[in-house]
Amino acid sequence: MTAYESRVRNSALRNRVSSAEEAAAMIRDGMTVGMSGFTRAGEAKAVPLALAERARAEPLKITLLTGASLGNDLDKTLAEARVLARRMPFQADPGLRRAINAGEVMFIDQHLSETVEMLRTDQLPPVDIAVVEAVAITESGGIVPTTSVGNSASFAILAQKVIVEINLSQPAALEGLHDIYIPTHRPTRLPIPVVTPESRVGMPFIPVPPEKIAAIVITEKKDSTSTIHDPDDGTRQIAGHLNEFLLGEVRKGRLGQSLQPLQAGIGTIANAVMHGFLDSPFHDLKMYSEVLQDSTFDLFDAGKLNFASGSSLTLSENRYHRVLERLGDYKHKLILRPQEISNHPEVVRRLGIIAINTALEFDIYGNVNSTHVAGTRMMNGIGGSGDFARNSYLSIFVTKSLAKGGDVSSVVPMVSHVDHSEHDVDILVTEVGLADLRGLAPRERAHTIISNCVHNSYRDGLLEYYRRAELRGGHTPHILEEALSWHVEMEKTGRMPGRKPETIPA
Repeated sequence: MTAYESRVRNSALRNRVSSAEEAAAMIRDGMTVGMSGFTRAGEAKAVPLALAERARAEPLKITLLTGASLGNDLDKTLAEARVLARRMPFQADPGLRRAINAGEVMFIDQHLSETVEMLRTDQLPPVDIAVVEAVAITESGGIVPTTSVGNSASFAILAQKVIVEINLSQPAALEGLHDIYIPTHRPTRLPIPVVTPESRVGMPFIPVPPEKIAAIVITEKKDSTSTIHDPDDGTRQIAGHLNEFLLGEVRKGRLGQSLQPLQAGIGTIANAVMHGFLDSPFHDLKMYSEVLQDSTFDLFDAGKLNFASGSSLTLSENRYHRVLERLGDYKHKLILRPQEISNHPEVVRRLGIIAINTALEFDIYGNVNSTHVAGTRMMNGIGGSGDFARNSYLSIFVTKSLAKGGDVSSVVPMVSHVDHSEHDVDILVTEVGLADLRGLAPRERAHTIISNCVHNSYRDGLLEYYRRAELRGGHTPHILEEALSWHVEMEKTGRMPGRKPETIPA
C-alpha cells in the first residue's frame, strides 16, 4: 500500500492522483477559484504554487476566494506572479497588500459570514474549481479537512470541479474534529440547531459526489505558524482592565463566573487578552470563535477552558507541534466548523457571545476602524469582527493607545474609515483604561473615552478639540474642517499633532 492509500479510502479515486502541475492546468484564465485556508491554516499548498509558476510563463488571471488569509506566502507568490485579478474576502500578506493598495488587485473586503451566502444565491460569479486541503477522503468521497474549515465546504459543494490536496504531514487524528453543517436555502431555511458551543449538528466531512473530484495531489508541506508575540506590559494591562470590568458584571449579577461563550479575533493583542484569563477568577469557560490561537490551549491546559468551537487552528511554532502531537488530549474539547456557522449572526445572538476584537483606531464617539490606515490603505480586512460585533452580548474592541513609538494616537477625533459604527460598540479598552459606552449618548461617550482610554500625551489635545466642537453644538459635535486634521498631519509629517512630548515613552 502506498503512503496515501490509507488516506484515499475510495479506491476508485486513486487513479485521479496527479501532479500539482497537472491539477493546476485545469484552472484557466478568467476562472473563479475557491481555495481552502483560514488564517494561515489548512490552505491548499501545492496547486497555488504550480499555478503561480505557470502564470510566469503565460498570462493568467483568476478571481480567488478563500476563507481568510493564506499561509506559506501564497498570497505574496500569487500576487507577484500577477495571477490575481480579484481577491476576497480577507488577506494578511504585505506583498498582496501592496498590490491591492496600488490598484493592481481588486480586493473585496467582506464580513466572513457572507461570502458563501452570496455564492449560494448567485450574487457572485459561480466557483469554477475548488482546491481543498484534506487529511483524507472517505469511502463515499467525503473530504475530511485539515486544520481549518473556513469556506472549503461550500466551495467544494458549489464548484463544478474539486481538486483535493491530501496532506500527509497532517495527522490522521484530525478526522472527526470537524462539524460540517450547510444551511438550507432561503426562504424555507430552518433555524441553525447550534444551541451550545458543543453542539454537533453536521457531518465530520464535506459531502461531495466522487465524480466531482477531478484530481488528487499528494503533499507534505506543513501550515505556516502564526507570528504572535508573547504578552507585554501593555497587553497585560488591557487584559487586567477587561478582567476587572467582567468581575464587576459578575458582582452586578449580569454574568456568572463562567461568563458567556468567548470570541477573540486574530493577532497578538487578542491572543494576549485571552491569555489574561489565566490570571482571572473565571472558570469553566467556553469559546465560540473563528480562530483558535495559542491562548485557547493555554486555557485548556490550565483547566480554565472546557470547550472551544472555531473554524481554524492558528498556532505559533511551538504550540503547533505540541497540539498536533497531543491532539487526542484536546479532540473531545474541540469542534471546527464552516465559517458561515462559526460567525453566523443567528448563532452569535443566541449564544450571547462576549466578542473581543482588535481596532486600528477608534474615535471619541466609539466608531472603530479595523482595516484602513489613514482611511485609504488597506491592512488586512474586516474579517469576522463585524459578524460578532453587531450580534454579540458584549461587543469589545481592544488596542494599545499609541502606535509608531508614540507618534500616532489610536484614539482620534474622527476615524478615517468606519468598519464598526458606534451603534455596534459596547466597550473600548486600551492599556490606559476601559470605557463602558452602554447607555451613553454621544457627548457622554466622548467624555468617557477621552478620560479612560487616551494616552496622557494626547488627552489634552482631544479634550481641546471636543470642547471647541461642543460649542458648535449638535447631537454628535464635530468641527468638520478639523475632524481629520490629525490624520492629515500624520500623512505629512509621520506624527499626529497635539501631544505632550515629555509624556511620550522612551
